[in-house]
Amino acid sequence: MTDTQTTGSQTTDTQTAGAQTTDVFIDFLCPYAWRGVELAAALRAEGEAFTLRHFSLVQGNHADNAGQATPVWWLTDQPAHEGSEYQRGSLAAFLAAQAAARQGEDAAWAFTLALFRARHEHGQPLTADTIQAAAVQAALDPERFAADLSDDAGLRAALRSDLHDAAEIGVFGTPTFVLPTGEAAYYRFENLTRDPAQARAWWDLYVTVLRDGAGVATIKRARNRPARRA
Repeated sequence: MTDTQTTGSQTTDTQTAGAQTTDVFIDFLCPYAWRGVELAAALRAEGEAFTLRHFSLVQGNHADNAGQATPVWWLTDQPAHEGSEYQRGSLAAFLAAQAAARQGEDAAWAFTLALFRARHEHGQPLTADTIQAAAVQAALDPERFAADLSDDAGLRAALRSDLHDAAEIGVFGTPTFVLPTGEAAYYRFENLTRDPAQARAWWDLYVTVLRDGAGVATIKRARNRPARRA
């Protein structure tokens, strides 16, 4: 949602900026989502607009949801201390990210990057200690973060909204990018970049393929073939 105001036929800059934002659906469990967020962060630093959204791979792969048009098992209904390690860690990470976002968009990005790096660059589990360390690294206001984390119902409602939107779009993997013009696709990043020029080249290629009239739906490398010959 964006804060939209109108005066006659004129729209505010807030509405216009929101219309030009690319949503990126992520899951902290996923290394491909981490690489996608690093790429988006590099472009965001150059002025490109991306909005962090959440999609649960645990929910998407849950046995109760197999073959269902819409989810019947929701991560947001999972008690905090029940379920598998992945369910508990994923839920805690999502709720913490929602809490961080209450301190602003920059705080949301700083926390998200810190938690992704802790998980996938440094091999840390998605535990309360890892989450708190990411909050410190992101320079969140600790008292506000603790207070917002205590609003379990509000955080779950915000997460449920993201998960509902993901289900409406048909997200099945992370990262999934939804362009301002509506095109949406999952992009499996095998390589990591934080370099703005390289990120721009990769992003332009991604957008070109997604929008091209050829309608390319899947590109998947053959299992026993290298990416390129030596």
